[in-house]
Amino acid sequence: MEEIHIEERRRILRGEGALLIAVIVNTFGVVLMLYSGSGISAISSVSFAFSLVFPQLSLGTWTYLFQGLLILSLMILRKRFVPQYLFSFVVGFVFGKLLDVHELWISMLPDGLCWRIGYFIVSYLLLNFGIALSNRCCLPIVPTDLFPRELSQITGAAYPKIKISFDVICLLVTAGMTLLFLGHLEGLGIGTILAAFTMGKAIGWIGERLDRHFCFVSLLTEKQAAGMSPRRAVNG
Repeated sequence: MEEIHIEERRRILRGEGALLIAVIVNTFGVVLMLYSGSGISAISSVSFAFSLVFPQLSLGTWTYLFQGLLILSLMILRKRFVPQYLFSFVVGFVFGKLLDVHELWISMLPDGLCWRIGYFIVSYLLLNFGIALSNRCCLPIVPTDLFPRELSQITGAAYPKIKISFDVICLLVTAGMTLLFLGHLEGLGIGTILAAFTMGKAIGWIGERLDRHFCFVSLLTEKQAAGMSPRRAVNG
């Protein structure tokens, strides 16, 4: 009975709007964290390393190329073609372009130690909220967010563990690339390390709070519900 009352109290939000907000919030969070001087976020660190080693392509371009590799990896793990993943790649393409847009104006923000500390805190909170929101939008999401969520489903491992492991691997790849090709670490800072080891749990905590107050629906879930038989709809 208590669970029914909780369901009734939750507000229904459109997944399409949630995805749009998540993409805008996450792209701004990634660039703001980099601008703070504390290091780039783990989910974009590999793309950032490639943009430094091979500057012929922008950070945004390397981002959706890396995301395409993640999508391919998920299909290989599932051993089948997943059409929804293609839409995820489209979202990833928009994500990459927005990164380039934010990089064009971010230098207009005030500089200074206090400002940079504030930028890191804001970017950290934005990324946690944005990823938690995208995980619940009921739509294909940015591949760097989709990959740990889907891998958690495939392996049965808890999402926070998968997320933290994925972030740490990204950081190791970034460290290896920049040391090998540039001769020094680049793009990694105390903020990057802190975020990598804590964001998985923080995203889970925020997600639980979202679940208590909101229920997300999208065109995809509505079509799935419409295709269910009456008996299955009752039992589902």
